[in-house]
Amino acid sequence: MKNFCIITNPYKDKEYALTNKMKSYIELKGGSCQVITEKNEIPSSVEVIFVLGGDGTLIRAAGVASEKDIPLLGVNLGHLGYLCELEEHNVCAAIEEIMNGHYMIEERMMLSGSPVIQTEGEKLSQKALNDIVICRKGALQLVELTVSVNGEYLSTYRADGIIVATPTGSTGYSMSAGGPIVEPKARMILITPINAHNLNAKSIVIGAEDEVTIELRSRQPQKAECVDVNIDGESAVELSVGDSITIRAAKQRTKIIKLSKISFLEILRKKMQIYS
Repeated sequence: MKNFCIITNPYKDKEYALTNKMKSYIELKGGSCQVITEKNEIPSSVEVIFVLGGDGTLIRAAGVASEKDIPLLGVNLGHLGYLCELEEHNVCAAIEEIMNGHYMIEERMMLSGSPVIQTEGEKLSQKALNDIVICRKGALQLVELTVSVNGEYLSTYRADGIIVATPTGSTGYSMSAGGPIVEPKARMILITPINAHNLNAKSIVIGAEDEVTIELRSRQPQKAECVDVNIDGESAVELSVGDSITIRAAKQRTKIIKLSKISFLEILRKKMQIYS
């Protein structure tokens, strides 16, 4: 592979110092490299995308990278994360490894969320590498959400919201809400209530072939209740009472380049030591 592009978080790579260093090194080694600011500018000739920043920057780049079937490699410029393998000190060695074909590609499952608005019908679906979060909006009050799996009623939650996560997203918001940590290469869907007003409310893990539908129900008819749908941390749509969203495994997958043999368990152990 010799055709690269770099997506940079300018708040973490001040004055594009590392970006320019990597671009110069790639060109010195006979490759081509383009620095882009907008994700939709990625040329079709690109074979690898370097993402400079942190896990959040890589997650935001995953949507368009998966559409174009281009693998990503993250360079961590912030706190220790789960997705960005490289550090500033080893980027040049990594470039050479990739050019020489010494790498593996790990595929990560994604979710597709399709909101259904009563007054507008089904809206365009959006993809998530981490999670799709349905959460209360405005006043500090619970919302009532009905969950069905494959058209069969599962449960009604009175809670601050519900997180539907991939295995990759299991170490994010879902974990903070009490959800399980799942090996990221696995294929399954996690459903985790947020601050449920029920001592028995637990996370549920279902198969990747299953389909989850979440509908907002009315708790207080005298009020105009609504929730926000956030897809990988970005606000996507607002649901009112009677509206719903259907979530399933996306056809596309995010490809992540792996250079080291460091296991997910080792990364997890280091992360736990930092916060212990």
